[in-house]
This record gives sequence, structure tokens and C-alpha cells, in this order.
Amino acid sequence: MLELLDITKVYKGQKRAVDGLTLRLEPGLIGLLGPNGAGKSSLLRIAATVTRPTSGQVRFEGRDAVAHPDQLRRALGYLPQDFGVYPNLSAVEFLTYLAAVKGLSSRSARARIPELLELVNLTHAAKRALGGYSGGMLRRVGIAQTLLGDPRVVIVDEPTAGLDPEERVRFRNILSDLAATRVVLLSTHIVSDVESVAGRIAVVAGGRVRFDGAPADLLSSVAGRVWEATVPVEHAAGLQQRLLTTRAVRTPQGVQLRILALERPLPDAQPVPPELEDAYVGAVHR
Repeated sequence: MLELLDITKVYKGQKRAVDGLTLRLEPGLIGLLGPNGAGKSSLLRIAATVTRPTSGQVRFEGRDAVAHPDQLRRALGYLPQDFGVYPNLSAVEFLTYLAAVKGLSSRSARARIPELLELVNLTHAAKRALGGYSGGMLRRVGIAQTLLGDPRVVIVDEPTAGLDPEERVRFRNILSDLAATRVVLLSTHIVSDVESVAGRIAVVAGGRVRFDGAPADLLSSVAGRVWEATVPVEHAAGLQQRLLTTRAVRTPQGVQLRILALERPLPDAQPVPPELEDAYVGAVHR
């Protein structure tokens, strides 16, 4: 178990990025959802022992991971939002270097690296210099390095940035398989990244947990509160400012708004079944 207990992080200028947040993480895939600036990356850096909390505790298997981080670090695979590489190295050379840094034997690295490159669909480019990789390919190298050493805790921050739809599906499937026996914490602001694979969702906004539970429970939190209405184009912007809208789609008839409200928000609005995107927006604005 990885426990984040009453975590607060205050930066210079008294900016409070994380505000008394508690999460207890057990094996399975936990989707950490929140808008940009919600405090997700700060929380993940604390969970990965990259930075220290201003107050609160990080505990891994009952041990204080802030004071004694080595046990967690040996068990950890971490992909930060900003992942750097050495552009003159090939993928194989770069992963071999990182394997040595992580303490893997040469024999283990030689066996593991081809498996990981195949897993992230980079076998064909394994010996090309990383400086010639696209952004999506570099992200896949980052995913591969996260899995070196067969980690028991996997923390990934916005991992699908730069990936095309097929690669996103591939990565979600990889994480889903890993979560059978590991703690997998996936941070994103894209609901579809966790919709089909997360057994648990935590919604964070303003540095605090607004929801923590099963996706079905998140959905039920907005049952009976989701409406759709088609409005004239010239009225759409004003209505979006006044109403809590989760989607606006231009149609030949006007703009179709998807709205969260306790009561019928517009005369022509019709109730519709909730989607996870609706529930996420509702949790953020609680």
C-alpha cells in the first residue's frame, strides 16, 4: 500500500498546490482526474519522492517514504509530465543507461529492453537516435523506461500526451494489465484515458479530493442532472457562461449544449443519461 496522508504543498509566494489531500492506494489502476493546475503533478512528484511535502506523510508498506525513500524508489516506475532524453543515444542505448542507473544487471537489461520496445511498438526504431524521434515516439520511450525493473508501483503523469488514438489504446491496455498486481496511478485531465480501465477514480481540483470511488459511483452522482438542448448560435456563448455545460457541439440546427443542472435549465432541455465526462465536471465544480 502507498499512502498519501494529509499532504500539503506550498510553494514560494504562498501558492498552495496541494491542500490537505489524503489518498490510500492499493493494487489496481487509479485514475487521478483533474483540470490543469489542479495540483496533480505536485502530488505525483511527492508520491514519487521527487519533492517533499510541506506537511503530511507518504507511507509505503507502513514505512515513512519521506524520511526513508529508498524502499519506495526501488519499487517505483515513474513517468513525469516532462520527460527528457539524450538525443544522441538510440532507444536501446538510452534504456540500457537507465537500467544501469536503476541497478539492473546487464543480463536483465539485455533481456528486458527488447520486450519493452516491442510492448510500446518501437522495435523498428530501436537503434535510431532519439533526436530524430517524434513527440509521440519519445513518450513511448518514457513509458518503456517506467517499466524497467518490473516496478510494483507505477506512477504516470499525463502519459498519453502526444500519442495518436491507436497508441493511446495500446498504452491503456498496458496499464490495465499491469494493474492486476501493482499500484498504478495514472494522472490525466482526459476522461477517456481512464474511463474503460480504471477501477477507481479520484477527482482533484484546487489541491483537494472532490471525489474518490468507483466510476459507477461517480456516474450516479449526476444522475437526473444532465440535460441537452439545442440553442441558436448567437445565444450559445452567453448560455455557456451562465450554465454549467459539459459539451457544446455545432449542428445545422444550432449549438447542442450538454448541461448540468438540478432542474430543467432551459424550456426545451431534455434529460439524458449521464456520461463520465459529465460526472467529472460535476465533481470539479462541487
